[in-house]
Amino acid sequence: MINQLGFYQNARQITSPFCNQRPAGIEISLLVIHCISLPEGCYGGTEIESLFSGCLDCQAHPDFNVLEGLEVSAHCVIRRDGEIEQYVPFEKRAWHAGVSSFAEVAQCNDYSIGIELEGTDKSAYTEDQYQALAILTQQIQQRYRAISKQRIVAHSEIAPGRKTDPGDGFDWVYYLSLLTD
Repeated sequence: MINQLGFYQNARQITSPFCNQRPAGIEISLLVIHCISLPEGCYGGTEIESLFSGCLDCQAHPDFNVLEGLEVSAHCVIRRDGEIEQYVPFEKRAWHAGVSSFAEVAQCNDYSIGIELEGTDKSAYTEDQYQALAILTQQIQQRYRAISKQRIVAHSEIAPGRKTDPGDGFDWVYYLSLLTD
């Protein structure tokens, strides 16, 4: 269940400073699926939480140098075991999409919810992740009625040429089959 403030009751709540209010009068109408792992391909650590909380030690790994000063978040992260972490309430604007556009409407962060799957754009995702994502998606769709199956997209779709996630390892047919109409 998602409450009026946009908190999902089945998620571990972690606060990210990288969010703000959505523009007035904007309807939440898009769900964007992403992937993340830090370092790439390494799972289960605290680095994602540190990045989204603004306290990642960018000297801890050579791959982190490019993250210095980056202010980024997502509404939720789904770990490999299906655990859901929520960083930004759905009612707020998370900073997940960057320069983006869907159906010729720019600034997707204004009207979207961003869900990160722990993974890479080259790897397969776990059954636990698909199940958790399907349940979360259905809860989001119940609360935000404008998000139909046609308005669930990959990050690569709203930022073509710039982003590739969630990648070829994400089984869209299977995921969408888990959603009830």
